[in-house]
Amino acid sequence: MSETVFPDVRGPSLDGTPGLRWGVIGTGQIAADFSDALHAHTAQRVTAVTSRSADRGAVFAREHGVERVFTDAQAMAADPHVDIVYVATPHRQHHAGALAAIEAGTPVLIEKPLGLTAAEGRSVAAAARRAGVFAAEGMWTRYQPGFHVLEELIWNGALGDVRLADAAVGWKVDPGGPGRMFDPAEGGGALLDMGVYALWFAQFAIGHPASLTTTGSTADGVDVESATILTGRSGAIATATTTLRATTDGLASITGSSGSVRFLDHFVFPSRFSLTVDGASTVWNDGRPLPGRAGLAYEAAAVASYVIDGRTESPLHSLDDSLALARTMDTIRTTLTEQDRPR
Repeated sequence: MSETVFPDVRGPSLDGTPGLRWGVIGTGQIAADFSDALHAHTAQRVTAVTSRSADRGAVFAREHGVERVFTDAQAMAADPHVDIVYVATPHRQHHAGALAAIEAGTPVLIEKPLGLTAAEGRSVAAAARRAGVFAAEGMWTRYQPGFHVLEELIWNGALGDVRLADAAVGWKVDPGGPGRMFDPAEGGGALLDMGVYALWFAQFAIGHPASLTTTGSTADGVDVESATILTGRSGAIATATTTLRATTDGLASITGSSGSVRFLDHFVFPSRFSLTVDGASTVWNDGRPLPGRAGLAYEAAAVASYVIDGRTESPLHSLDDSLALARTMDTIRTTLTEQDRPR
């Protein structure tokens, strides 16, 4: 099988999309990685940052080439020199940051998850739709070149009818260590940070789930690990697994009636995959890959192109897609809590 079986699709050009002026809410690692990826690989520019601490904001601005510092997200979102807002705060602050941008009439990209709960997600989606303002969940993996190719392979029938998919995403976290992963008040747990990727992959492969079953465990009020079987409307089945107790390899797969795809690297990041049809395999490999979180550049360039085109939602990961994910996570967490409740 020659490599010509792979469709020539990549999504928006990294350097061909006109640059927007981005305002970032938050000064943590994801905000830093996002800013650096944009400046290194795209025409997009982070020109403003909001931090509750002016000193932290000033340090972030100096280290990442950002011109202006705010201590109020609403003021930054309303600033005429900010074209779009990226919400890069911890989970529990996503809802407020998103609404601040929407109320100012400024397009907004919200780092996943869209909110702590499906109710928060619905609130953001409803506000954006009422205002006619672009809003999207930052499911950055969806925008990487490999997923443009994989989507086309599925739609052109290269795999036949999709029947199975699986993905596992987990990183071992010390429950006694610093951070929010075991703090329910801060949106801790495996699902919102890691499991969301596995569940998104399942949804990408089989569509919005018609039903699901799940098992797993909780500790100190957060979900620690879970394994979920999802059934799509076509009857296709996907498994999504996540854990805070071990680190997974992230080698996801999709199997159809005529062929299969297996990722050769962690699928969350820019990665290769192998396509097998009629017993013959070939490997898709990005000719100019971006390493690790530098892949956030693909998402930023795509979102900028949507805003410039006047769209109010992402055609690759719509608000309805985000809400379906949020409902799935709500259901899983409720089920796990009930399973662990003393009887």
